[in-house]
Amino acid sequence: MKIDNYIKNNKDHFLKDLFKFLKIKSISAQSEFKKEIRNAALFLKQEFKSIGMDKVEILSTKKHPIVYAEKIISKKLPTILVYGHYDVQPPEPLNLWFKPPFEPYIKNNKIYARGAADDKGQVFMHIKAIETLIKTNNIKFNVKFIIEGEEEMGSDSLSNFLSKKNNLKLLNADVVLVSDTEMISLKNPSIPISLRGIAAMDIEIIGPNRDLHSGVYGGAVANPIEILCKMFSSLKDENNHIKIPHFYDDVIILKDKEKDNIKKIPFNIVNYKKEIEVKELYGEKGYNTIERTGIRPSIEINGIWGGYTEKEGFKTVLPTKAFGKLSLRLVANQNAKKIAEDCKKYLLNIAPKSVDVKIKIHDGISNGMLIDTNSKAFVAAQKAIQKVFKKEPILTRGGGSIPILSKFQEKFKIPIVMLGFGLPSDNIHSPNENFGIDNFFIGLNTIIEFYKNFSNSN
Repeated sequence: MKIDNYIKNNKDHFLKDLFKFLKIKSISAQSEFKKEIRNAALFLKQEFKSIGMDKVEILSTKKHPIVYAEKIISKKLPTILVYGHYDVQPPEPLNLWFKPPFEPYIKNNKIYARGAADDKGQVFMHIKAIETLIKTNNIKFNVKFIIEGEEEMGSDSLSNFLSKKNNLKLLNADVVLVSDTEMISLKNPSIPISLRGIAAMDIEIIGPNRDLHSGVYGGAVANPIEILCKMFSSLKDENNHIKIPHFYDDVIILKDKEKDNIKKIPFNIVNYKKEIEVKELYGEKGYNTIERTGIRPSIEINGIWGGYTEKEGFKTVLPTKAFGKLSLRLVANQNAKKIAEDCKKYLLNIAPKSVDVKIKIHDGISNGMLIDTNSKAFVAAQKAIQKVFKKEPILTRGGGSIPILSKFQEKFKIPIVMLGFGLPSDNIHSPNENFGIDNFFIGLNTIIEFYKNFSNSN
């Protein structure tokens, strides 16, 4: 049977299986869903077996299991390692979802569910692409899958897994292929050539030994919330330039050719503002929005709380403590661990002596990364997009992070290709996450073309 016919005849079957996957509440960050995480791993194991993979294993870790599968045709053929994750973000706030987040449904030719685009839907494109090639006797390469359950919480277990030589041997391949990113649109296909790294931390400001009466003590004792706000506001100057010493020392300055590539990226400021409902865009002076989210590092306050926070009523207290969460997105060539320590040192130095400060840097720190656009793998991806979309892909720089990819790059020294088919409108990490059915099947066909191109080039 021809590839096109197999996909056409099994379209409903593909979506039915994907819906089963999306129904599993595999929320990695919340311990109450540990059983659901296991169920997702078991589902993938059965799925890999059913499509004809030679070897399928669930690899236990200290946290959530890793699913490994392989199909080895011949040691003489090139090997493609597909990476993805089956865990998802918490769905809250639930009241903003049109329907329950783990009850997938189709509306306007889009699949709505938590994990639809990030990353279950995109992982499933690869599984069904391999199924198609196996069932139609068109697989002419070796393929390995490594699907983890902790990407949304830093990939600690997979990082530890990669630290052992035997595991590196198990995953040995000629390219790492990832579909966990987005493109500009189906009319403007694109491939990211970089991702930002990430570092995150918790800050605790400790003041008096208890909540104090704001009338009796107000004006005489340091307010931890006020101190934290001042510390956070001291991270940037009036131009939104980050004030941490040496923060920008290793940021790469783009060459003219690379700047020209950025200018080719279609971007409608009016639509961008309309979609996220803001009156004006905001950021580091001297750079446009695309540059701010791709080639420049950033620092964001992700949460701040303390004192009386109930919706109703009022409690006139001077709080004993204040808490905040901070994250940094870092570009290639910056050392994420060093920057995180520099940030911690800076905050401790600017804190007044009237309070105590505790700062915890989270695990899951990763450096930013750049892709080798001259590799056979990247050229194979460009050709695949050109054939399916009838357009040459635009090269973009991703603002998000996939922490484990920098580890793959360091450990394997092989090309990485990010062939993602999500869209900016997919609402990933937000209520009403969705993934277009067209994106799913266009992605599936593009992946198949990549497999063909890469195996032929090698």
